[in-house]
Order: sequence, then C-alpha cells, then structure tokens
Amino acid sequence: MWRMRRLGRRTTAILASLGVALSLAGCGVTRGDDSRDLLMIIPNSPGGGYDQTGRAAVGVMEDDDITGGSFTVENVIGAGGAAAMTQLIGEAGDEHTLMTVGLGVVGSTYSFASGYGPLDATPVAQLMSEPEGILVPADSPYETVDDFVDAWKADPSSLAIGGGSSPGGPDHLFPMQLADEVGIDPRDVNYVSYDGGGPLTSALLGSKIDVGFSGPAEFLGSVEDGELRMLAVSGEERSPQEAFADVPTLTESGIDLVFLNWRGLLAPPDISEERRDELIGYLEAMHDTPQWQDTLTENGWTDDFTTGDDFEAFLQEQDTRVSTTLTDLGLL
Repeated sequence: MWRMRRLGRRTTAILASLGVALSLAGCGVTRGDDSRDLLMIIPNSPGGGYDQTGRAAVGVMEDDDITGGSFTVENVIGAGGAAAMTQLIGEAGDEHTLMTVGLGVVGSTYSFASGYGPLDATPVAQLMSEPEGILVPADSPYETVDDFVDAWKADPSSLAIGGGSSPGGPDHLFPMQLADEVGIDPRDVNYVSYDGGGPLTSALLGSKIDVGFSGPAEFLGSVEDGELRMLAVSGEERSPQEAFADVPTLTESGIDLVFLNWRGLLAPPDISEERRDELIGYLEAMHDTPQWQDTLTENGWTDDFTTGDDFEAFLQEQDTRVSTTLTDLGLL
C-alpha cells in the first residue's frame, strides 16, 4: 500500500473561519418560487474546468431559452471545491440553484473533512469526461514525456508537480497513479495543490512548479500562444483539438495508463422529485442542441451524458474510488 504524510483534518467551521469562500461574478438576481431564473455555482476560480463547463452549459441554455429564465454564475473559491459544496448543502430546498461537480470536488470533501459530499446533494446529470494532460513551460528542458519521467525517476522529490485540485482530485490522483506505474514511490512525489486551472497556469508560467497536471482544454490558449507545451495526454486516444493533435497518449509513449476526469451538475438537497425531473429535462434539451455538441468537440470533451439515478450510482462509484485511493495513500 502507498503511504504519504497524513493530512490534518479540517472541519467545516475551520473552513468558514479561514474565509475560504470568495464569491465572484454573481449578485443581484432574486429567485422566488415562481421565478425561472437560476444560480450556477462554480466550485473554483474563473478559467478552470468547472468554470468552463458551467459557463458553457449556462450559455447554451440561455441562448436557446431552455429554462425560460436567466442565470447568475457565482465562483465560490476555497478548499478545492469543499467550500462550494458546503454552500450548496446550505441551500437545501432551493429549487433554483445548480452547481458544477467533478472528481476534484469529491476528493476535496475528503481532504478538507468538510462533512458534506456530492451524495448529500441532489444528483442531476453527468455532462462529460476528459483526459488529463502533462504540461510544462515553453522553456522546460523536458521535450517529451520520457524526458520528464527519466528526470522524475532519478530524483522524484526534486521536481515540483502541480495540479489544479486538492488531494483526491484528478490532478492529484493522476500523477500519483503515473508515479506508481513508472516505478516511483508516490510518497516521494512533491505535489503542490492549486485551486483550479487559472492559478495552476500562473504557477507554470511563473516557474513555481516544474510540471503541471490538468485537463487540456484549460490550457488551449497558453499552448496556442507558445507559453506552455503538452507532453502527453492520459486518454485512450489523442485529443481531437488541433493544438494537441501531435501530443501522444501515455500508452503511445509506452506507459500503460489511461486516466479520465469527469464533470456534471448537482442541485441542493431536499428539492422535489418533480423539480429534479424538470432540471434533468433542461439538461437533456441542452445536450441535444448543436451548440452543446460543438462545445464538446471544441474542448476535446467526451459526451458522457448520464442523469438522475444513474448519475447517483456513478457518484457512489467515484466516492468509493477516491476514498479507497486516499486510504491507500495514507491520507485518510
């Protein structure tokens, strides 16, 4: 079993006292029982994968007038998504709120011992899945994933490995599994956590870390501008995005590992079954639009659309996936 330094457990009260929740880009909309307006909570900073997914979904639903109302988008920053999860649970019974969720939020609720997880909310739909990418600054000495792995194996703790999620999230689980696959003890990995793709990009460009792990779509602009390079992707196939067409998969590079992240939507607990079905209907209509299908293609996302009870069963599997891995790593 893997062992790493055990994380200190924090309570929800500590999260609140540290002021980890910072709301951005959302205020001023009143939503009563008869309102068709909704709030979309994004559980990390602008520019990250949750932000991209949530805003893309909002854009399609507003453009096609699917809900009959408008959205307010609110970025709630802190504790890798656990702060937003706590806020969502606090909105119990509010039938006009949604929140983007993914593997990173599942992990953060364990890492920060928030007391609440996605299964405490109302599962609505899984929207997509995507591979992870391995990124370096443009001037990095690592030209290929083999160059990076060779240097990593030679002195694992000397390289700062960054990710846009807390322990238990995809950007943490992926390098840990990669380390194990190439023969590195995961407890020797020097992992630095950032709250989303935006802060991770700044860390890479500012040479605060050597290598970053995150979803490719979050770094498209930086790669196209020549500021960052992608060494490999973790999917079964190469990314369909033109900027990443020449980036090999890990399996092409001789590393037997496939890793996928996912994102979806939750509603607060204690909403009516009728309202849950109505929200699912909105997302089914969104999913069927050409605009959403184009969004999937443009971002290199896989169309993994699941709703309601099936999504809840998937969340249970993901919860077990994270808790088991963190236990094996000695973090729980």
